[in-house]
Amino acid sequence: MFTRAVSRLSRKRPPSEINDSDGKPGSSQQTLKGTSRWTTSLENLLEDPEGVKRFREFLKKEFSEENVLFWLACEEFKKTQDKKQMQEKAKEIYMTFLSSKASCQVNVEGQSRLNETILEEPHPLMFQKLQDQIFNLMKYDSYSRFLKSDIFLKHKRAEEQEENSSEAQSVAKRASRIYNT
Repeated sequence: MFTRAVSRLSRKRPPSEINDSDGKPGSSQQTLKGTSRWTTSLENLLEDPEGVKRFREFLKKEFSEENVLFWLACEEFKKTQDKKQMQEKAKEIYMTFLSSKASCQVNVEGQSRLNETILEEPHPLMFQKLQDQIFNLMKYDSYSRFLKSDIFLKHKRAEEQEENSSEAQSVAKRASRIYNT
């Protein structure tokens, strides 16, 4: 019983389901932008297209880009409504990431138990357990290294310089309005 409860708590919720205590999606995070927001959680990083781009760049250097690609493919798969399209996407995910002949094979437990017969009757959450495994792998392994990486730190510095530059410009504009009136 306890292990089931812990298992339920440790499951990753999709970014679309993450809410603050007031019930609004990420309302306290809305004031944070860019790299500041990325440091709060992997979920926030994965919600930001620029964050995904930088994280992919990092994972590519680590030879594990397939993890985030698989996670993103599963997120897209869950949004699929049409049954025929769902079958096609399920087969594509299987062939790209899960089959023994996959071009970008991900390393997940239970991979051998997933065979092509499951692709005949796809459903939106058919890859959820595998996606959760990959998410946890990224969260507890790659994400912390990413936050210390040159890719992240350079982007953060550039963002801070841009912010400081725009603040200095707005101060100068305010000052010129005050003294030119």
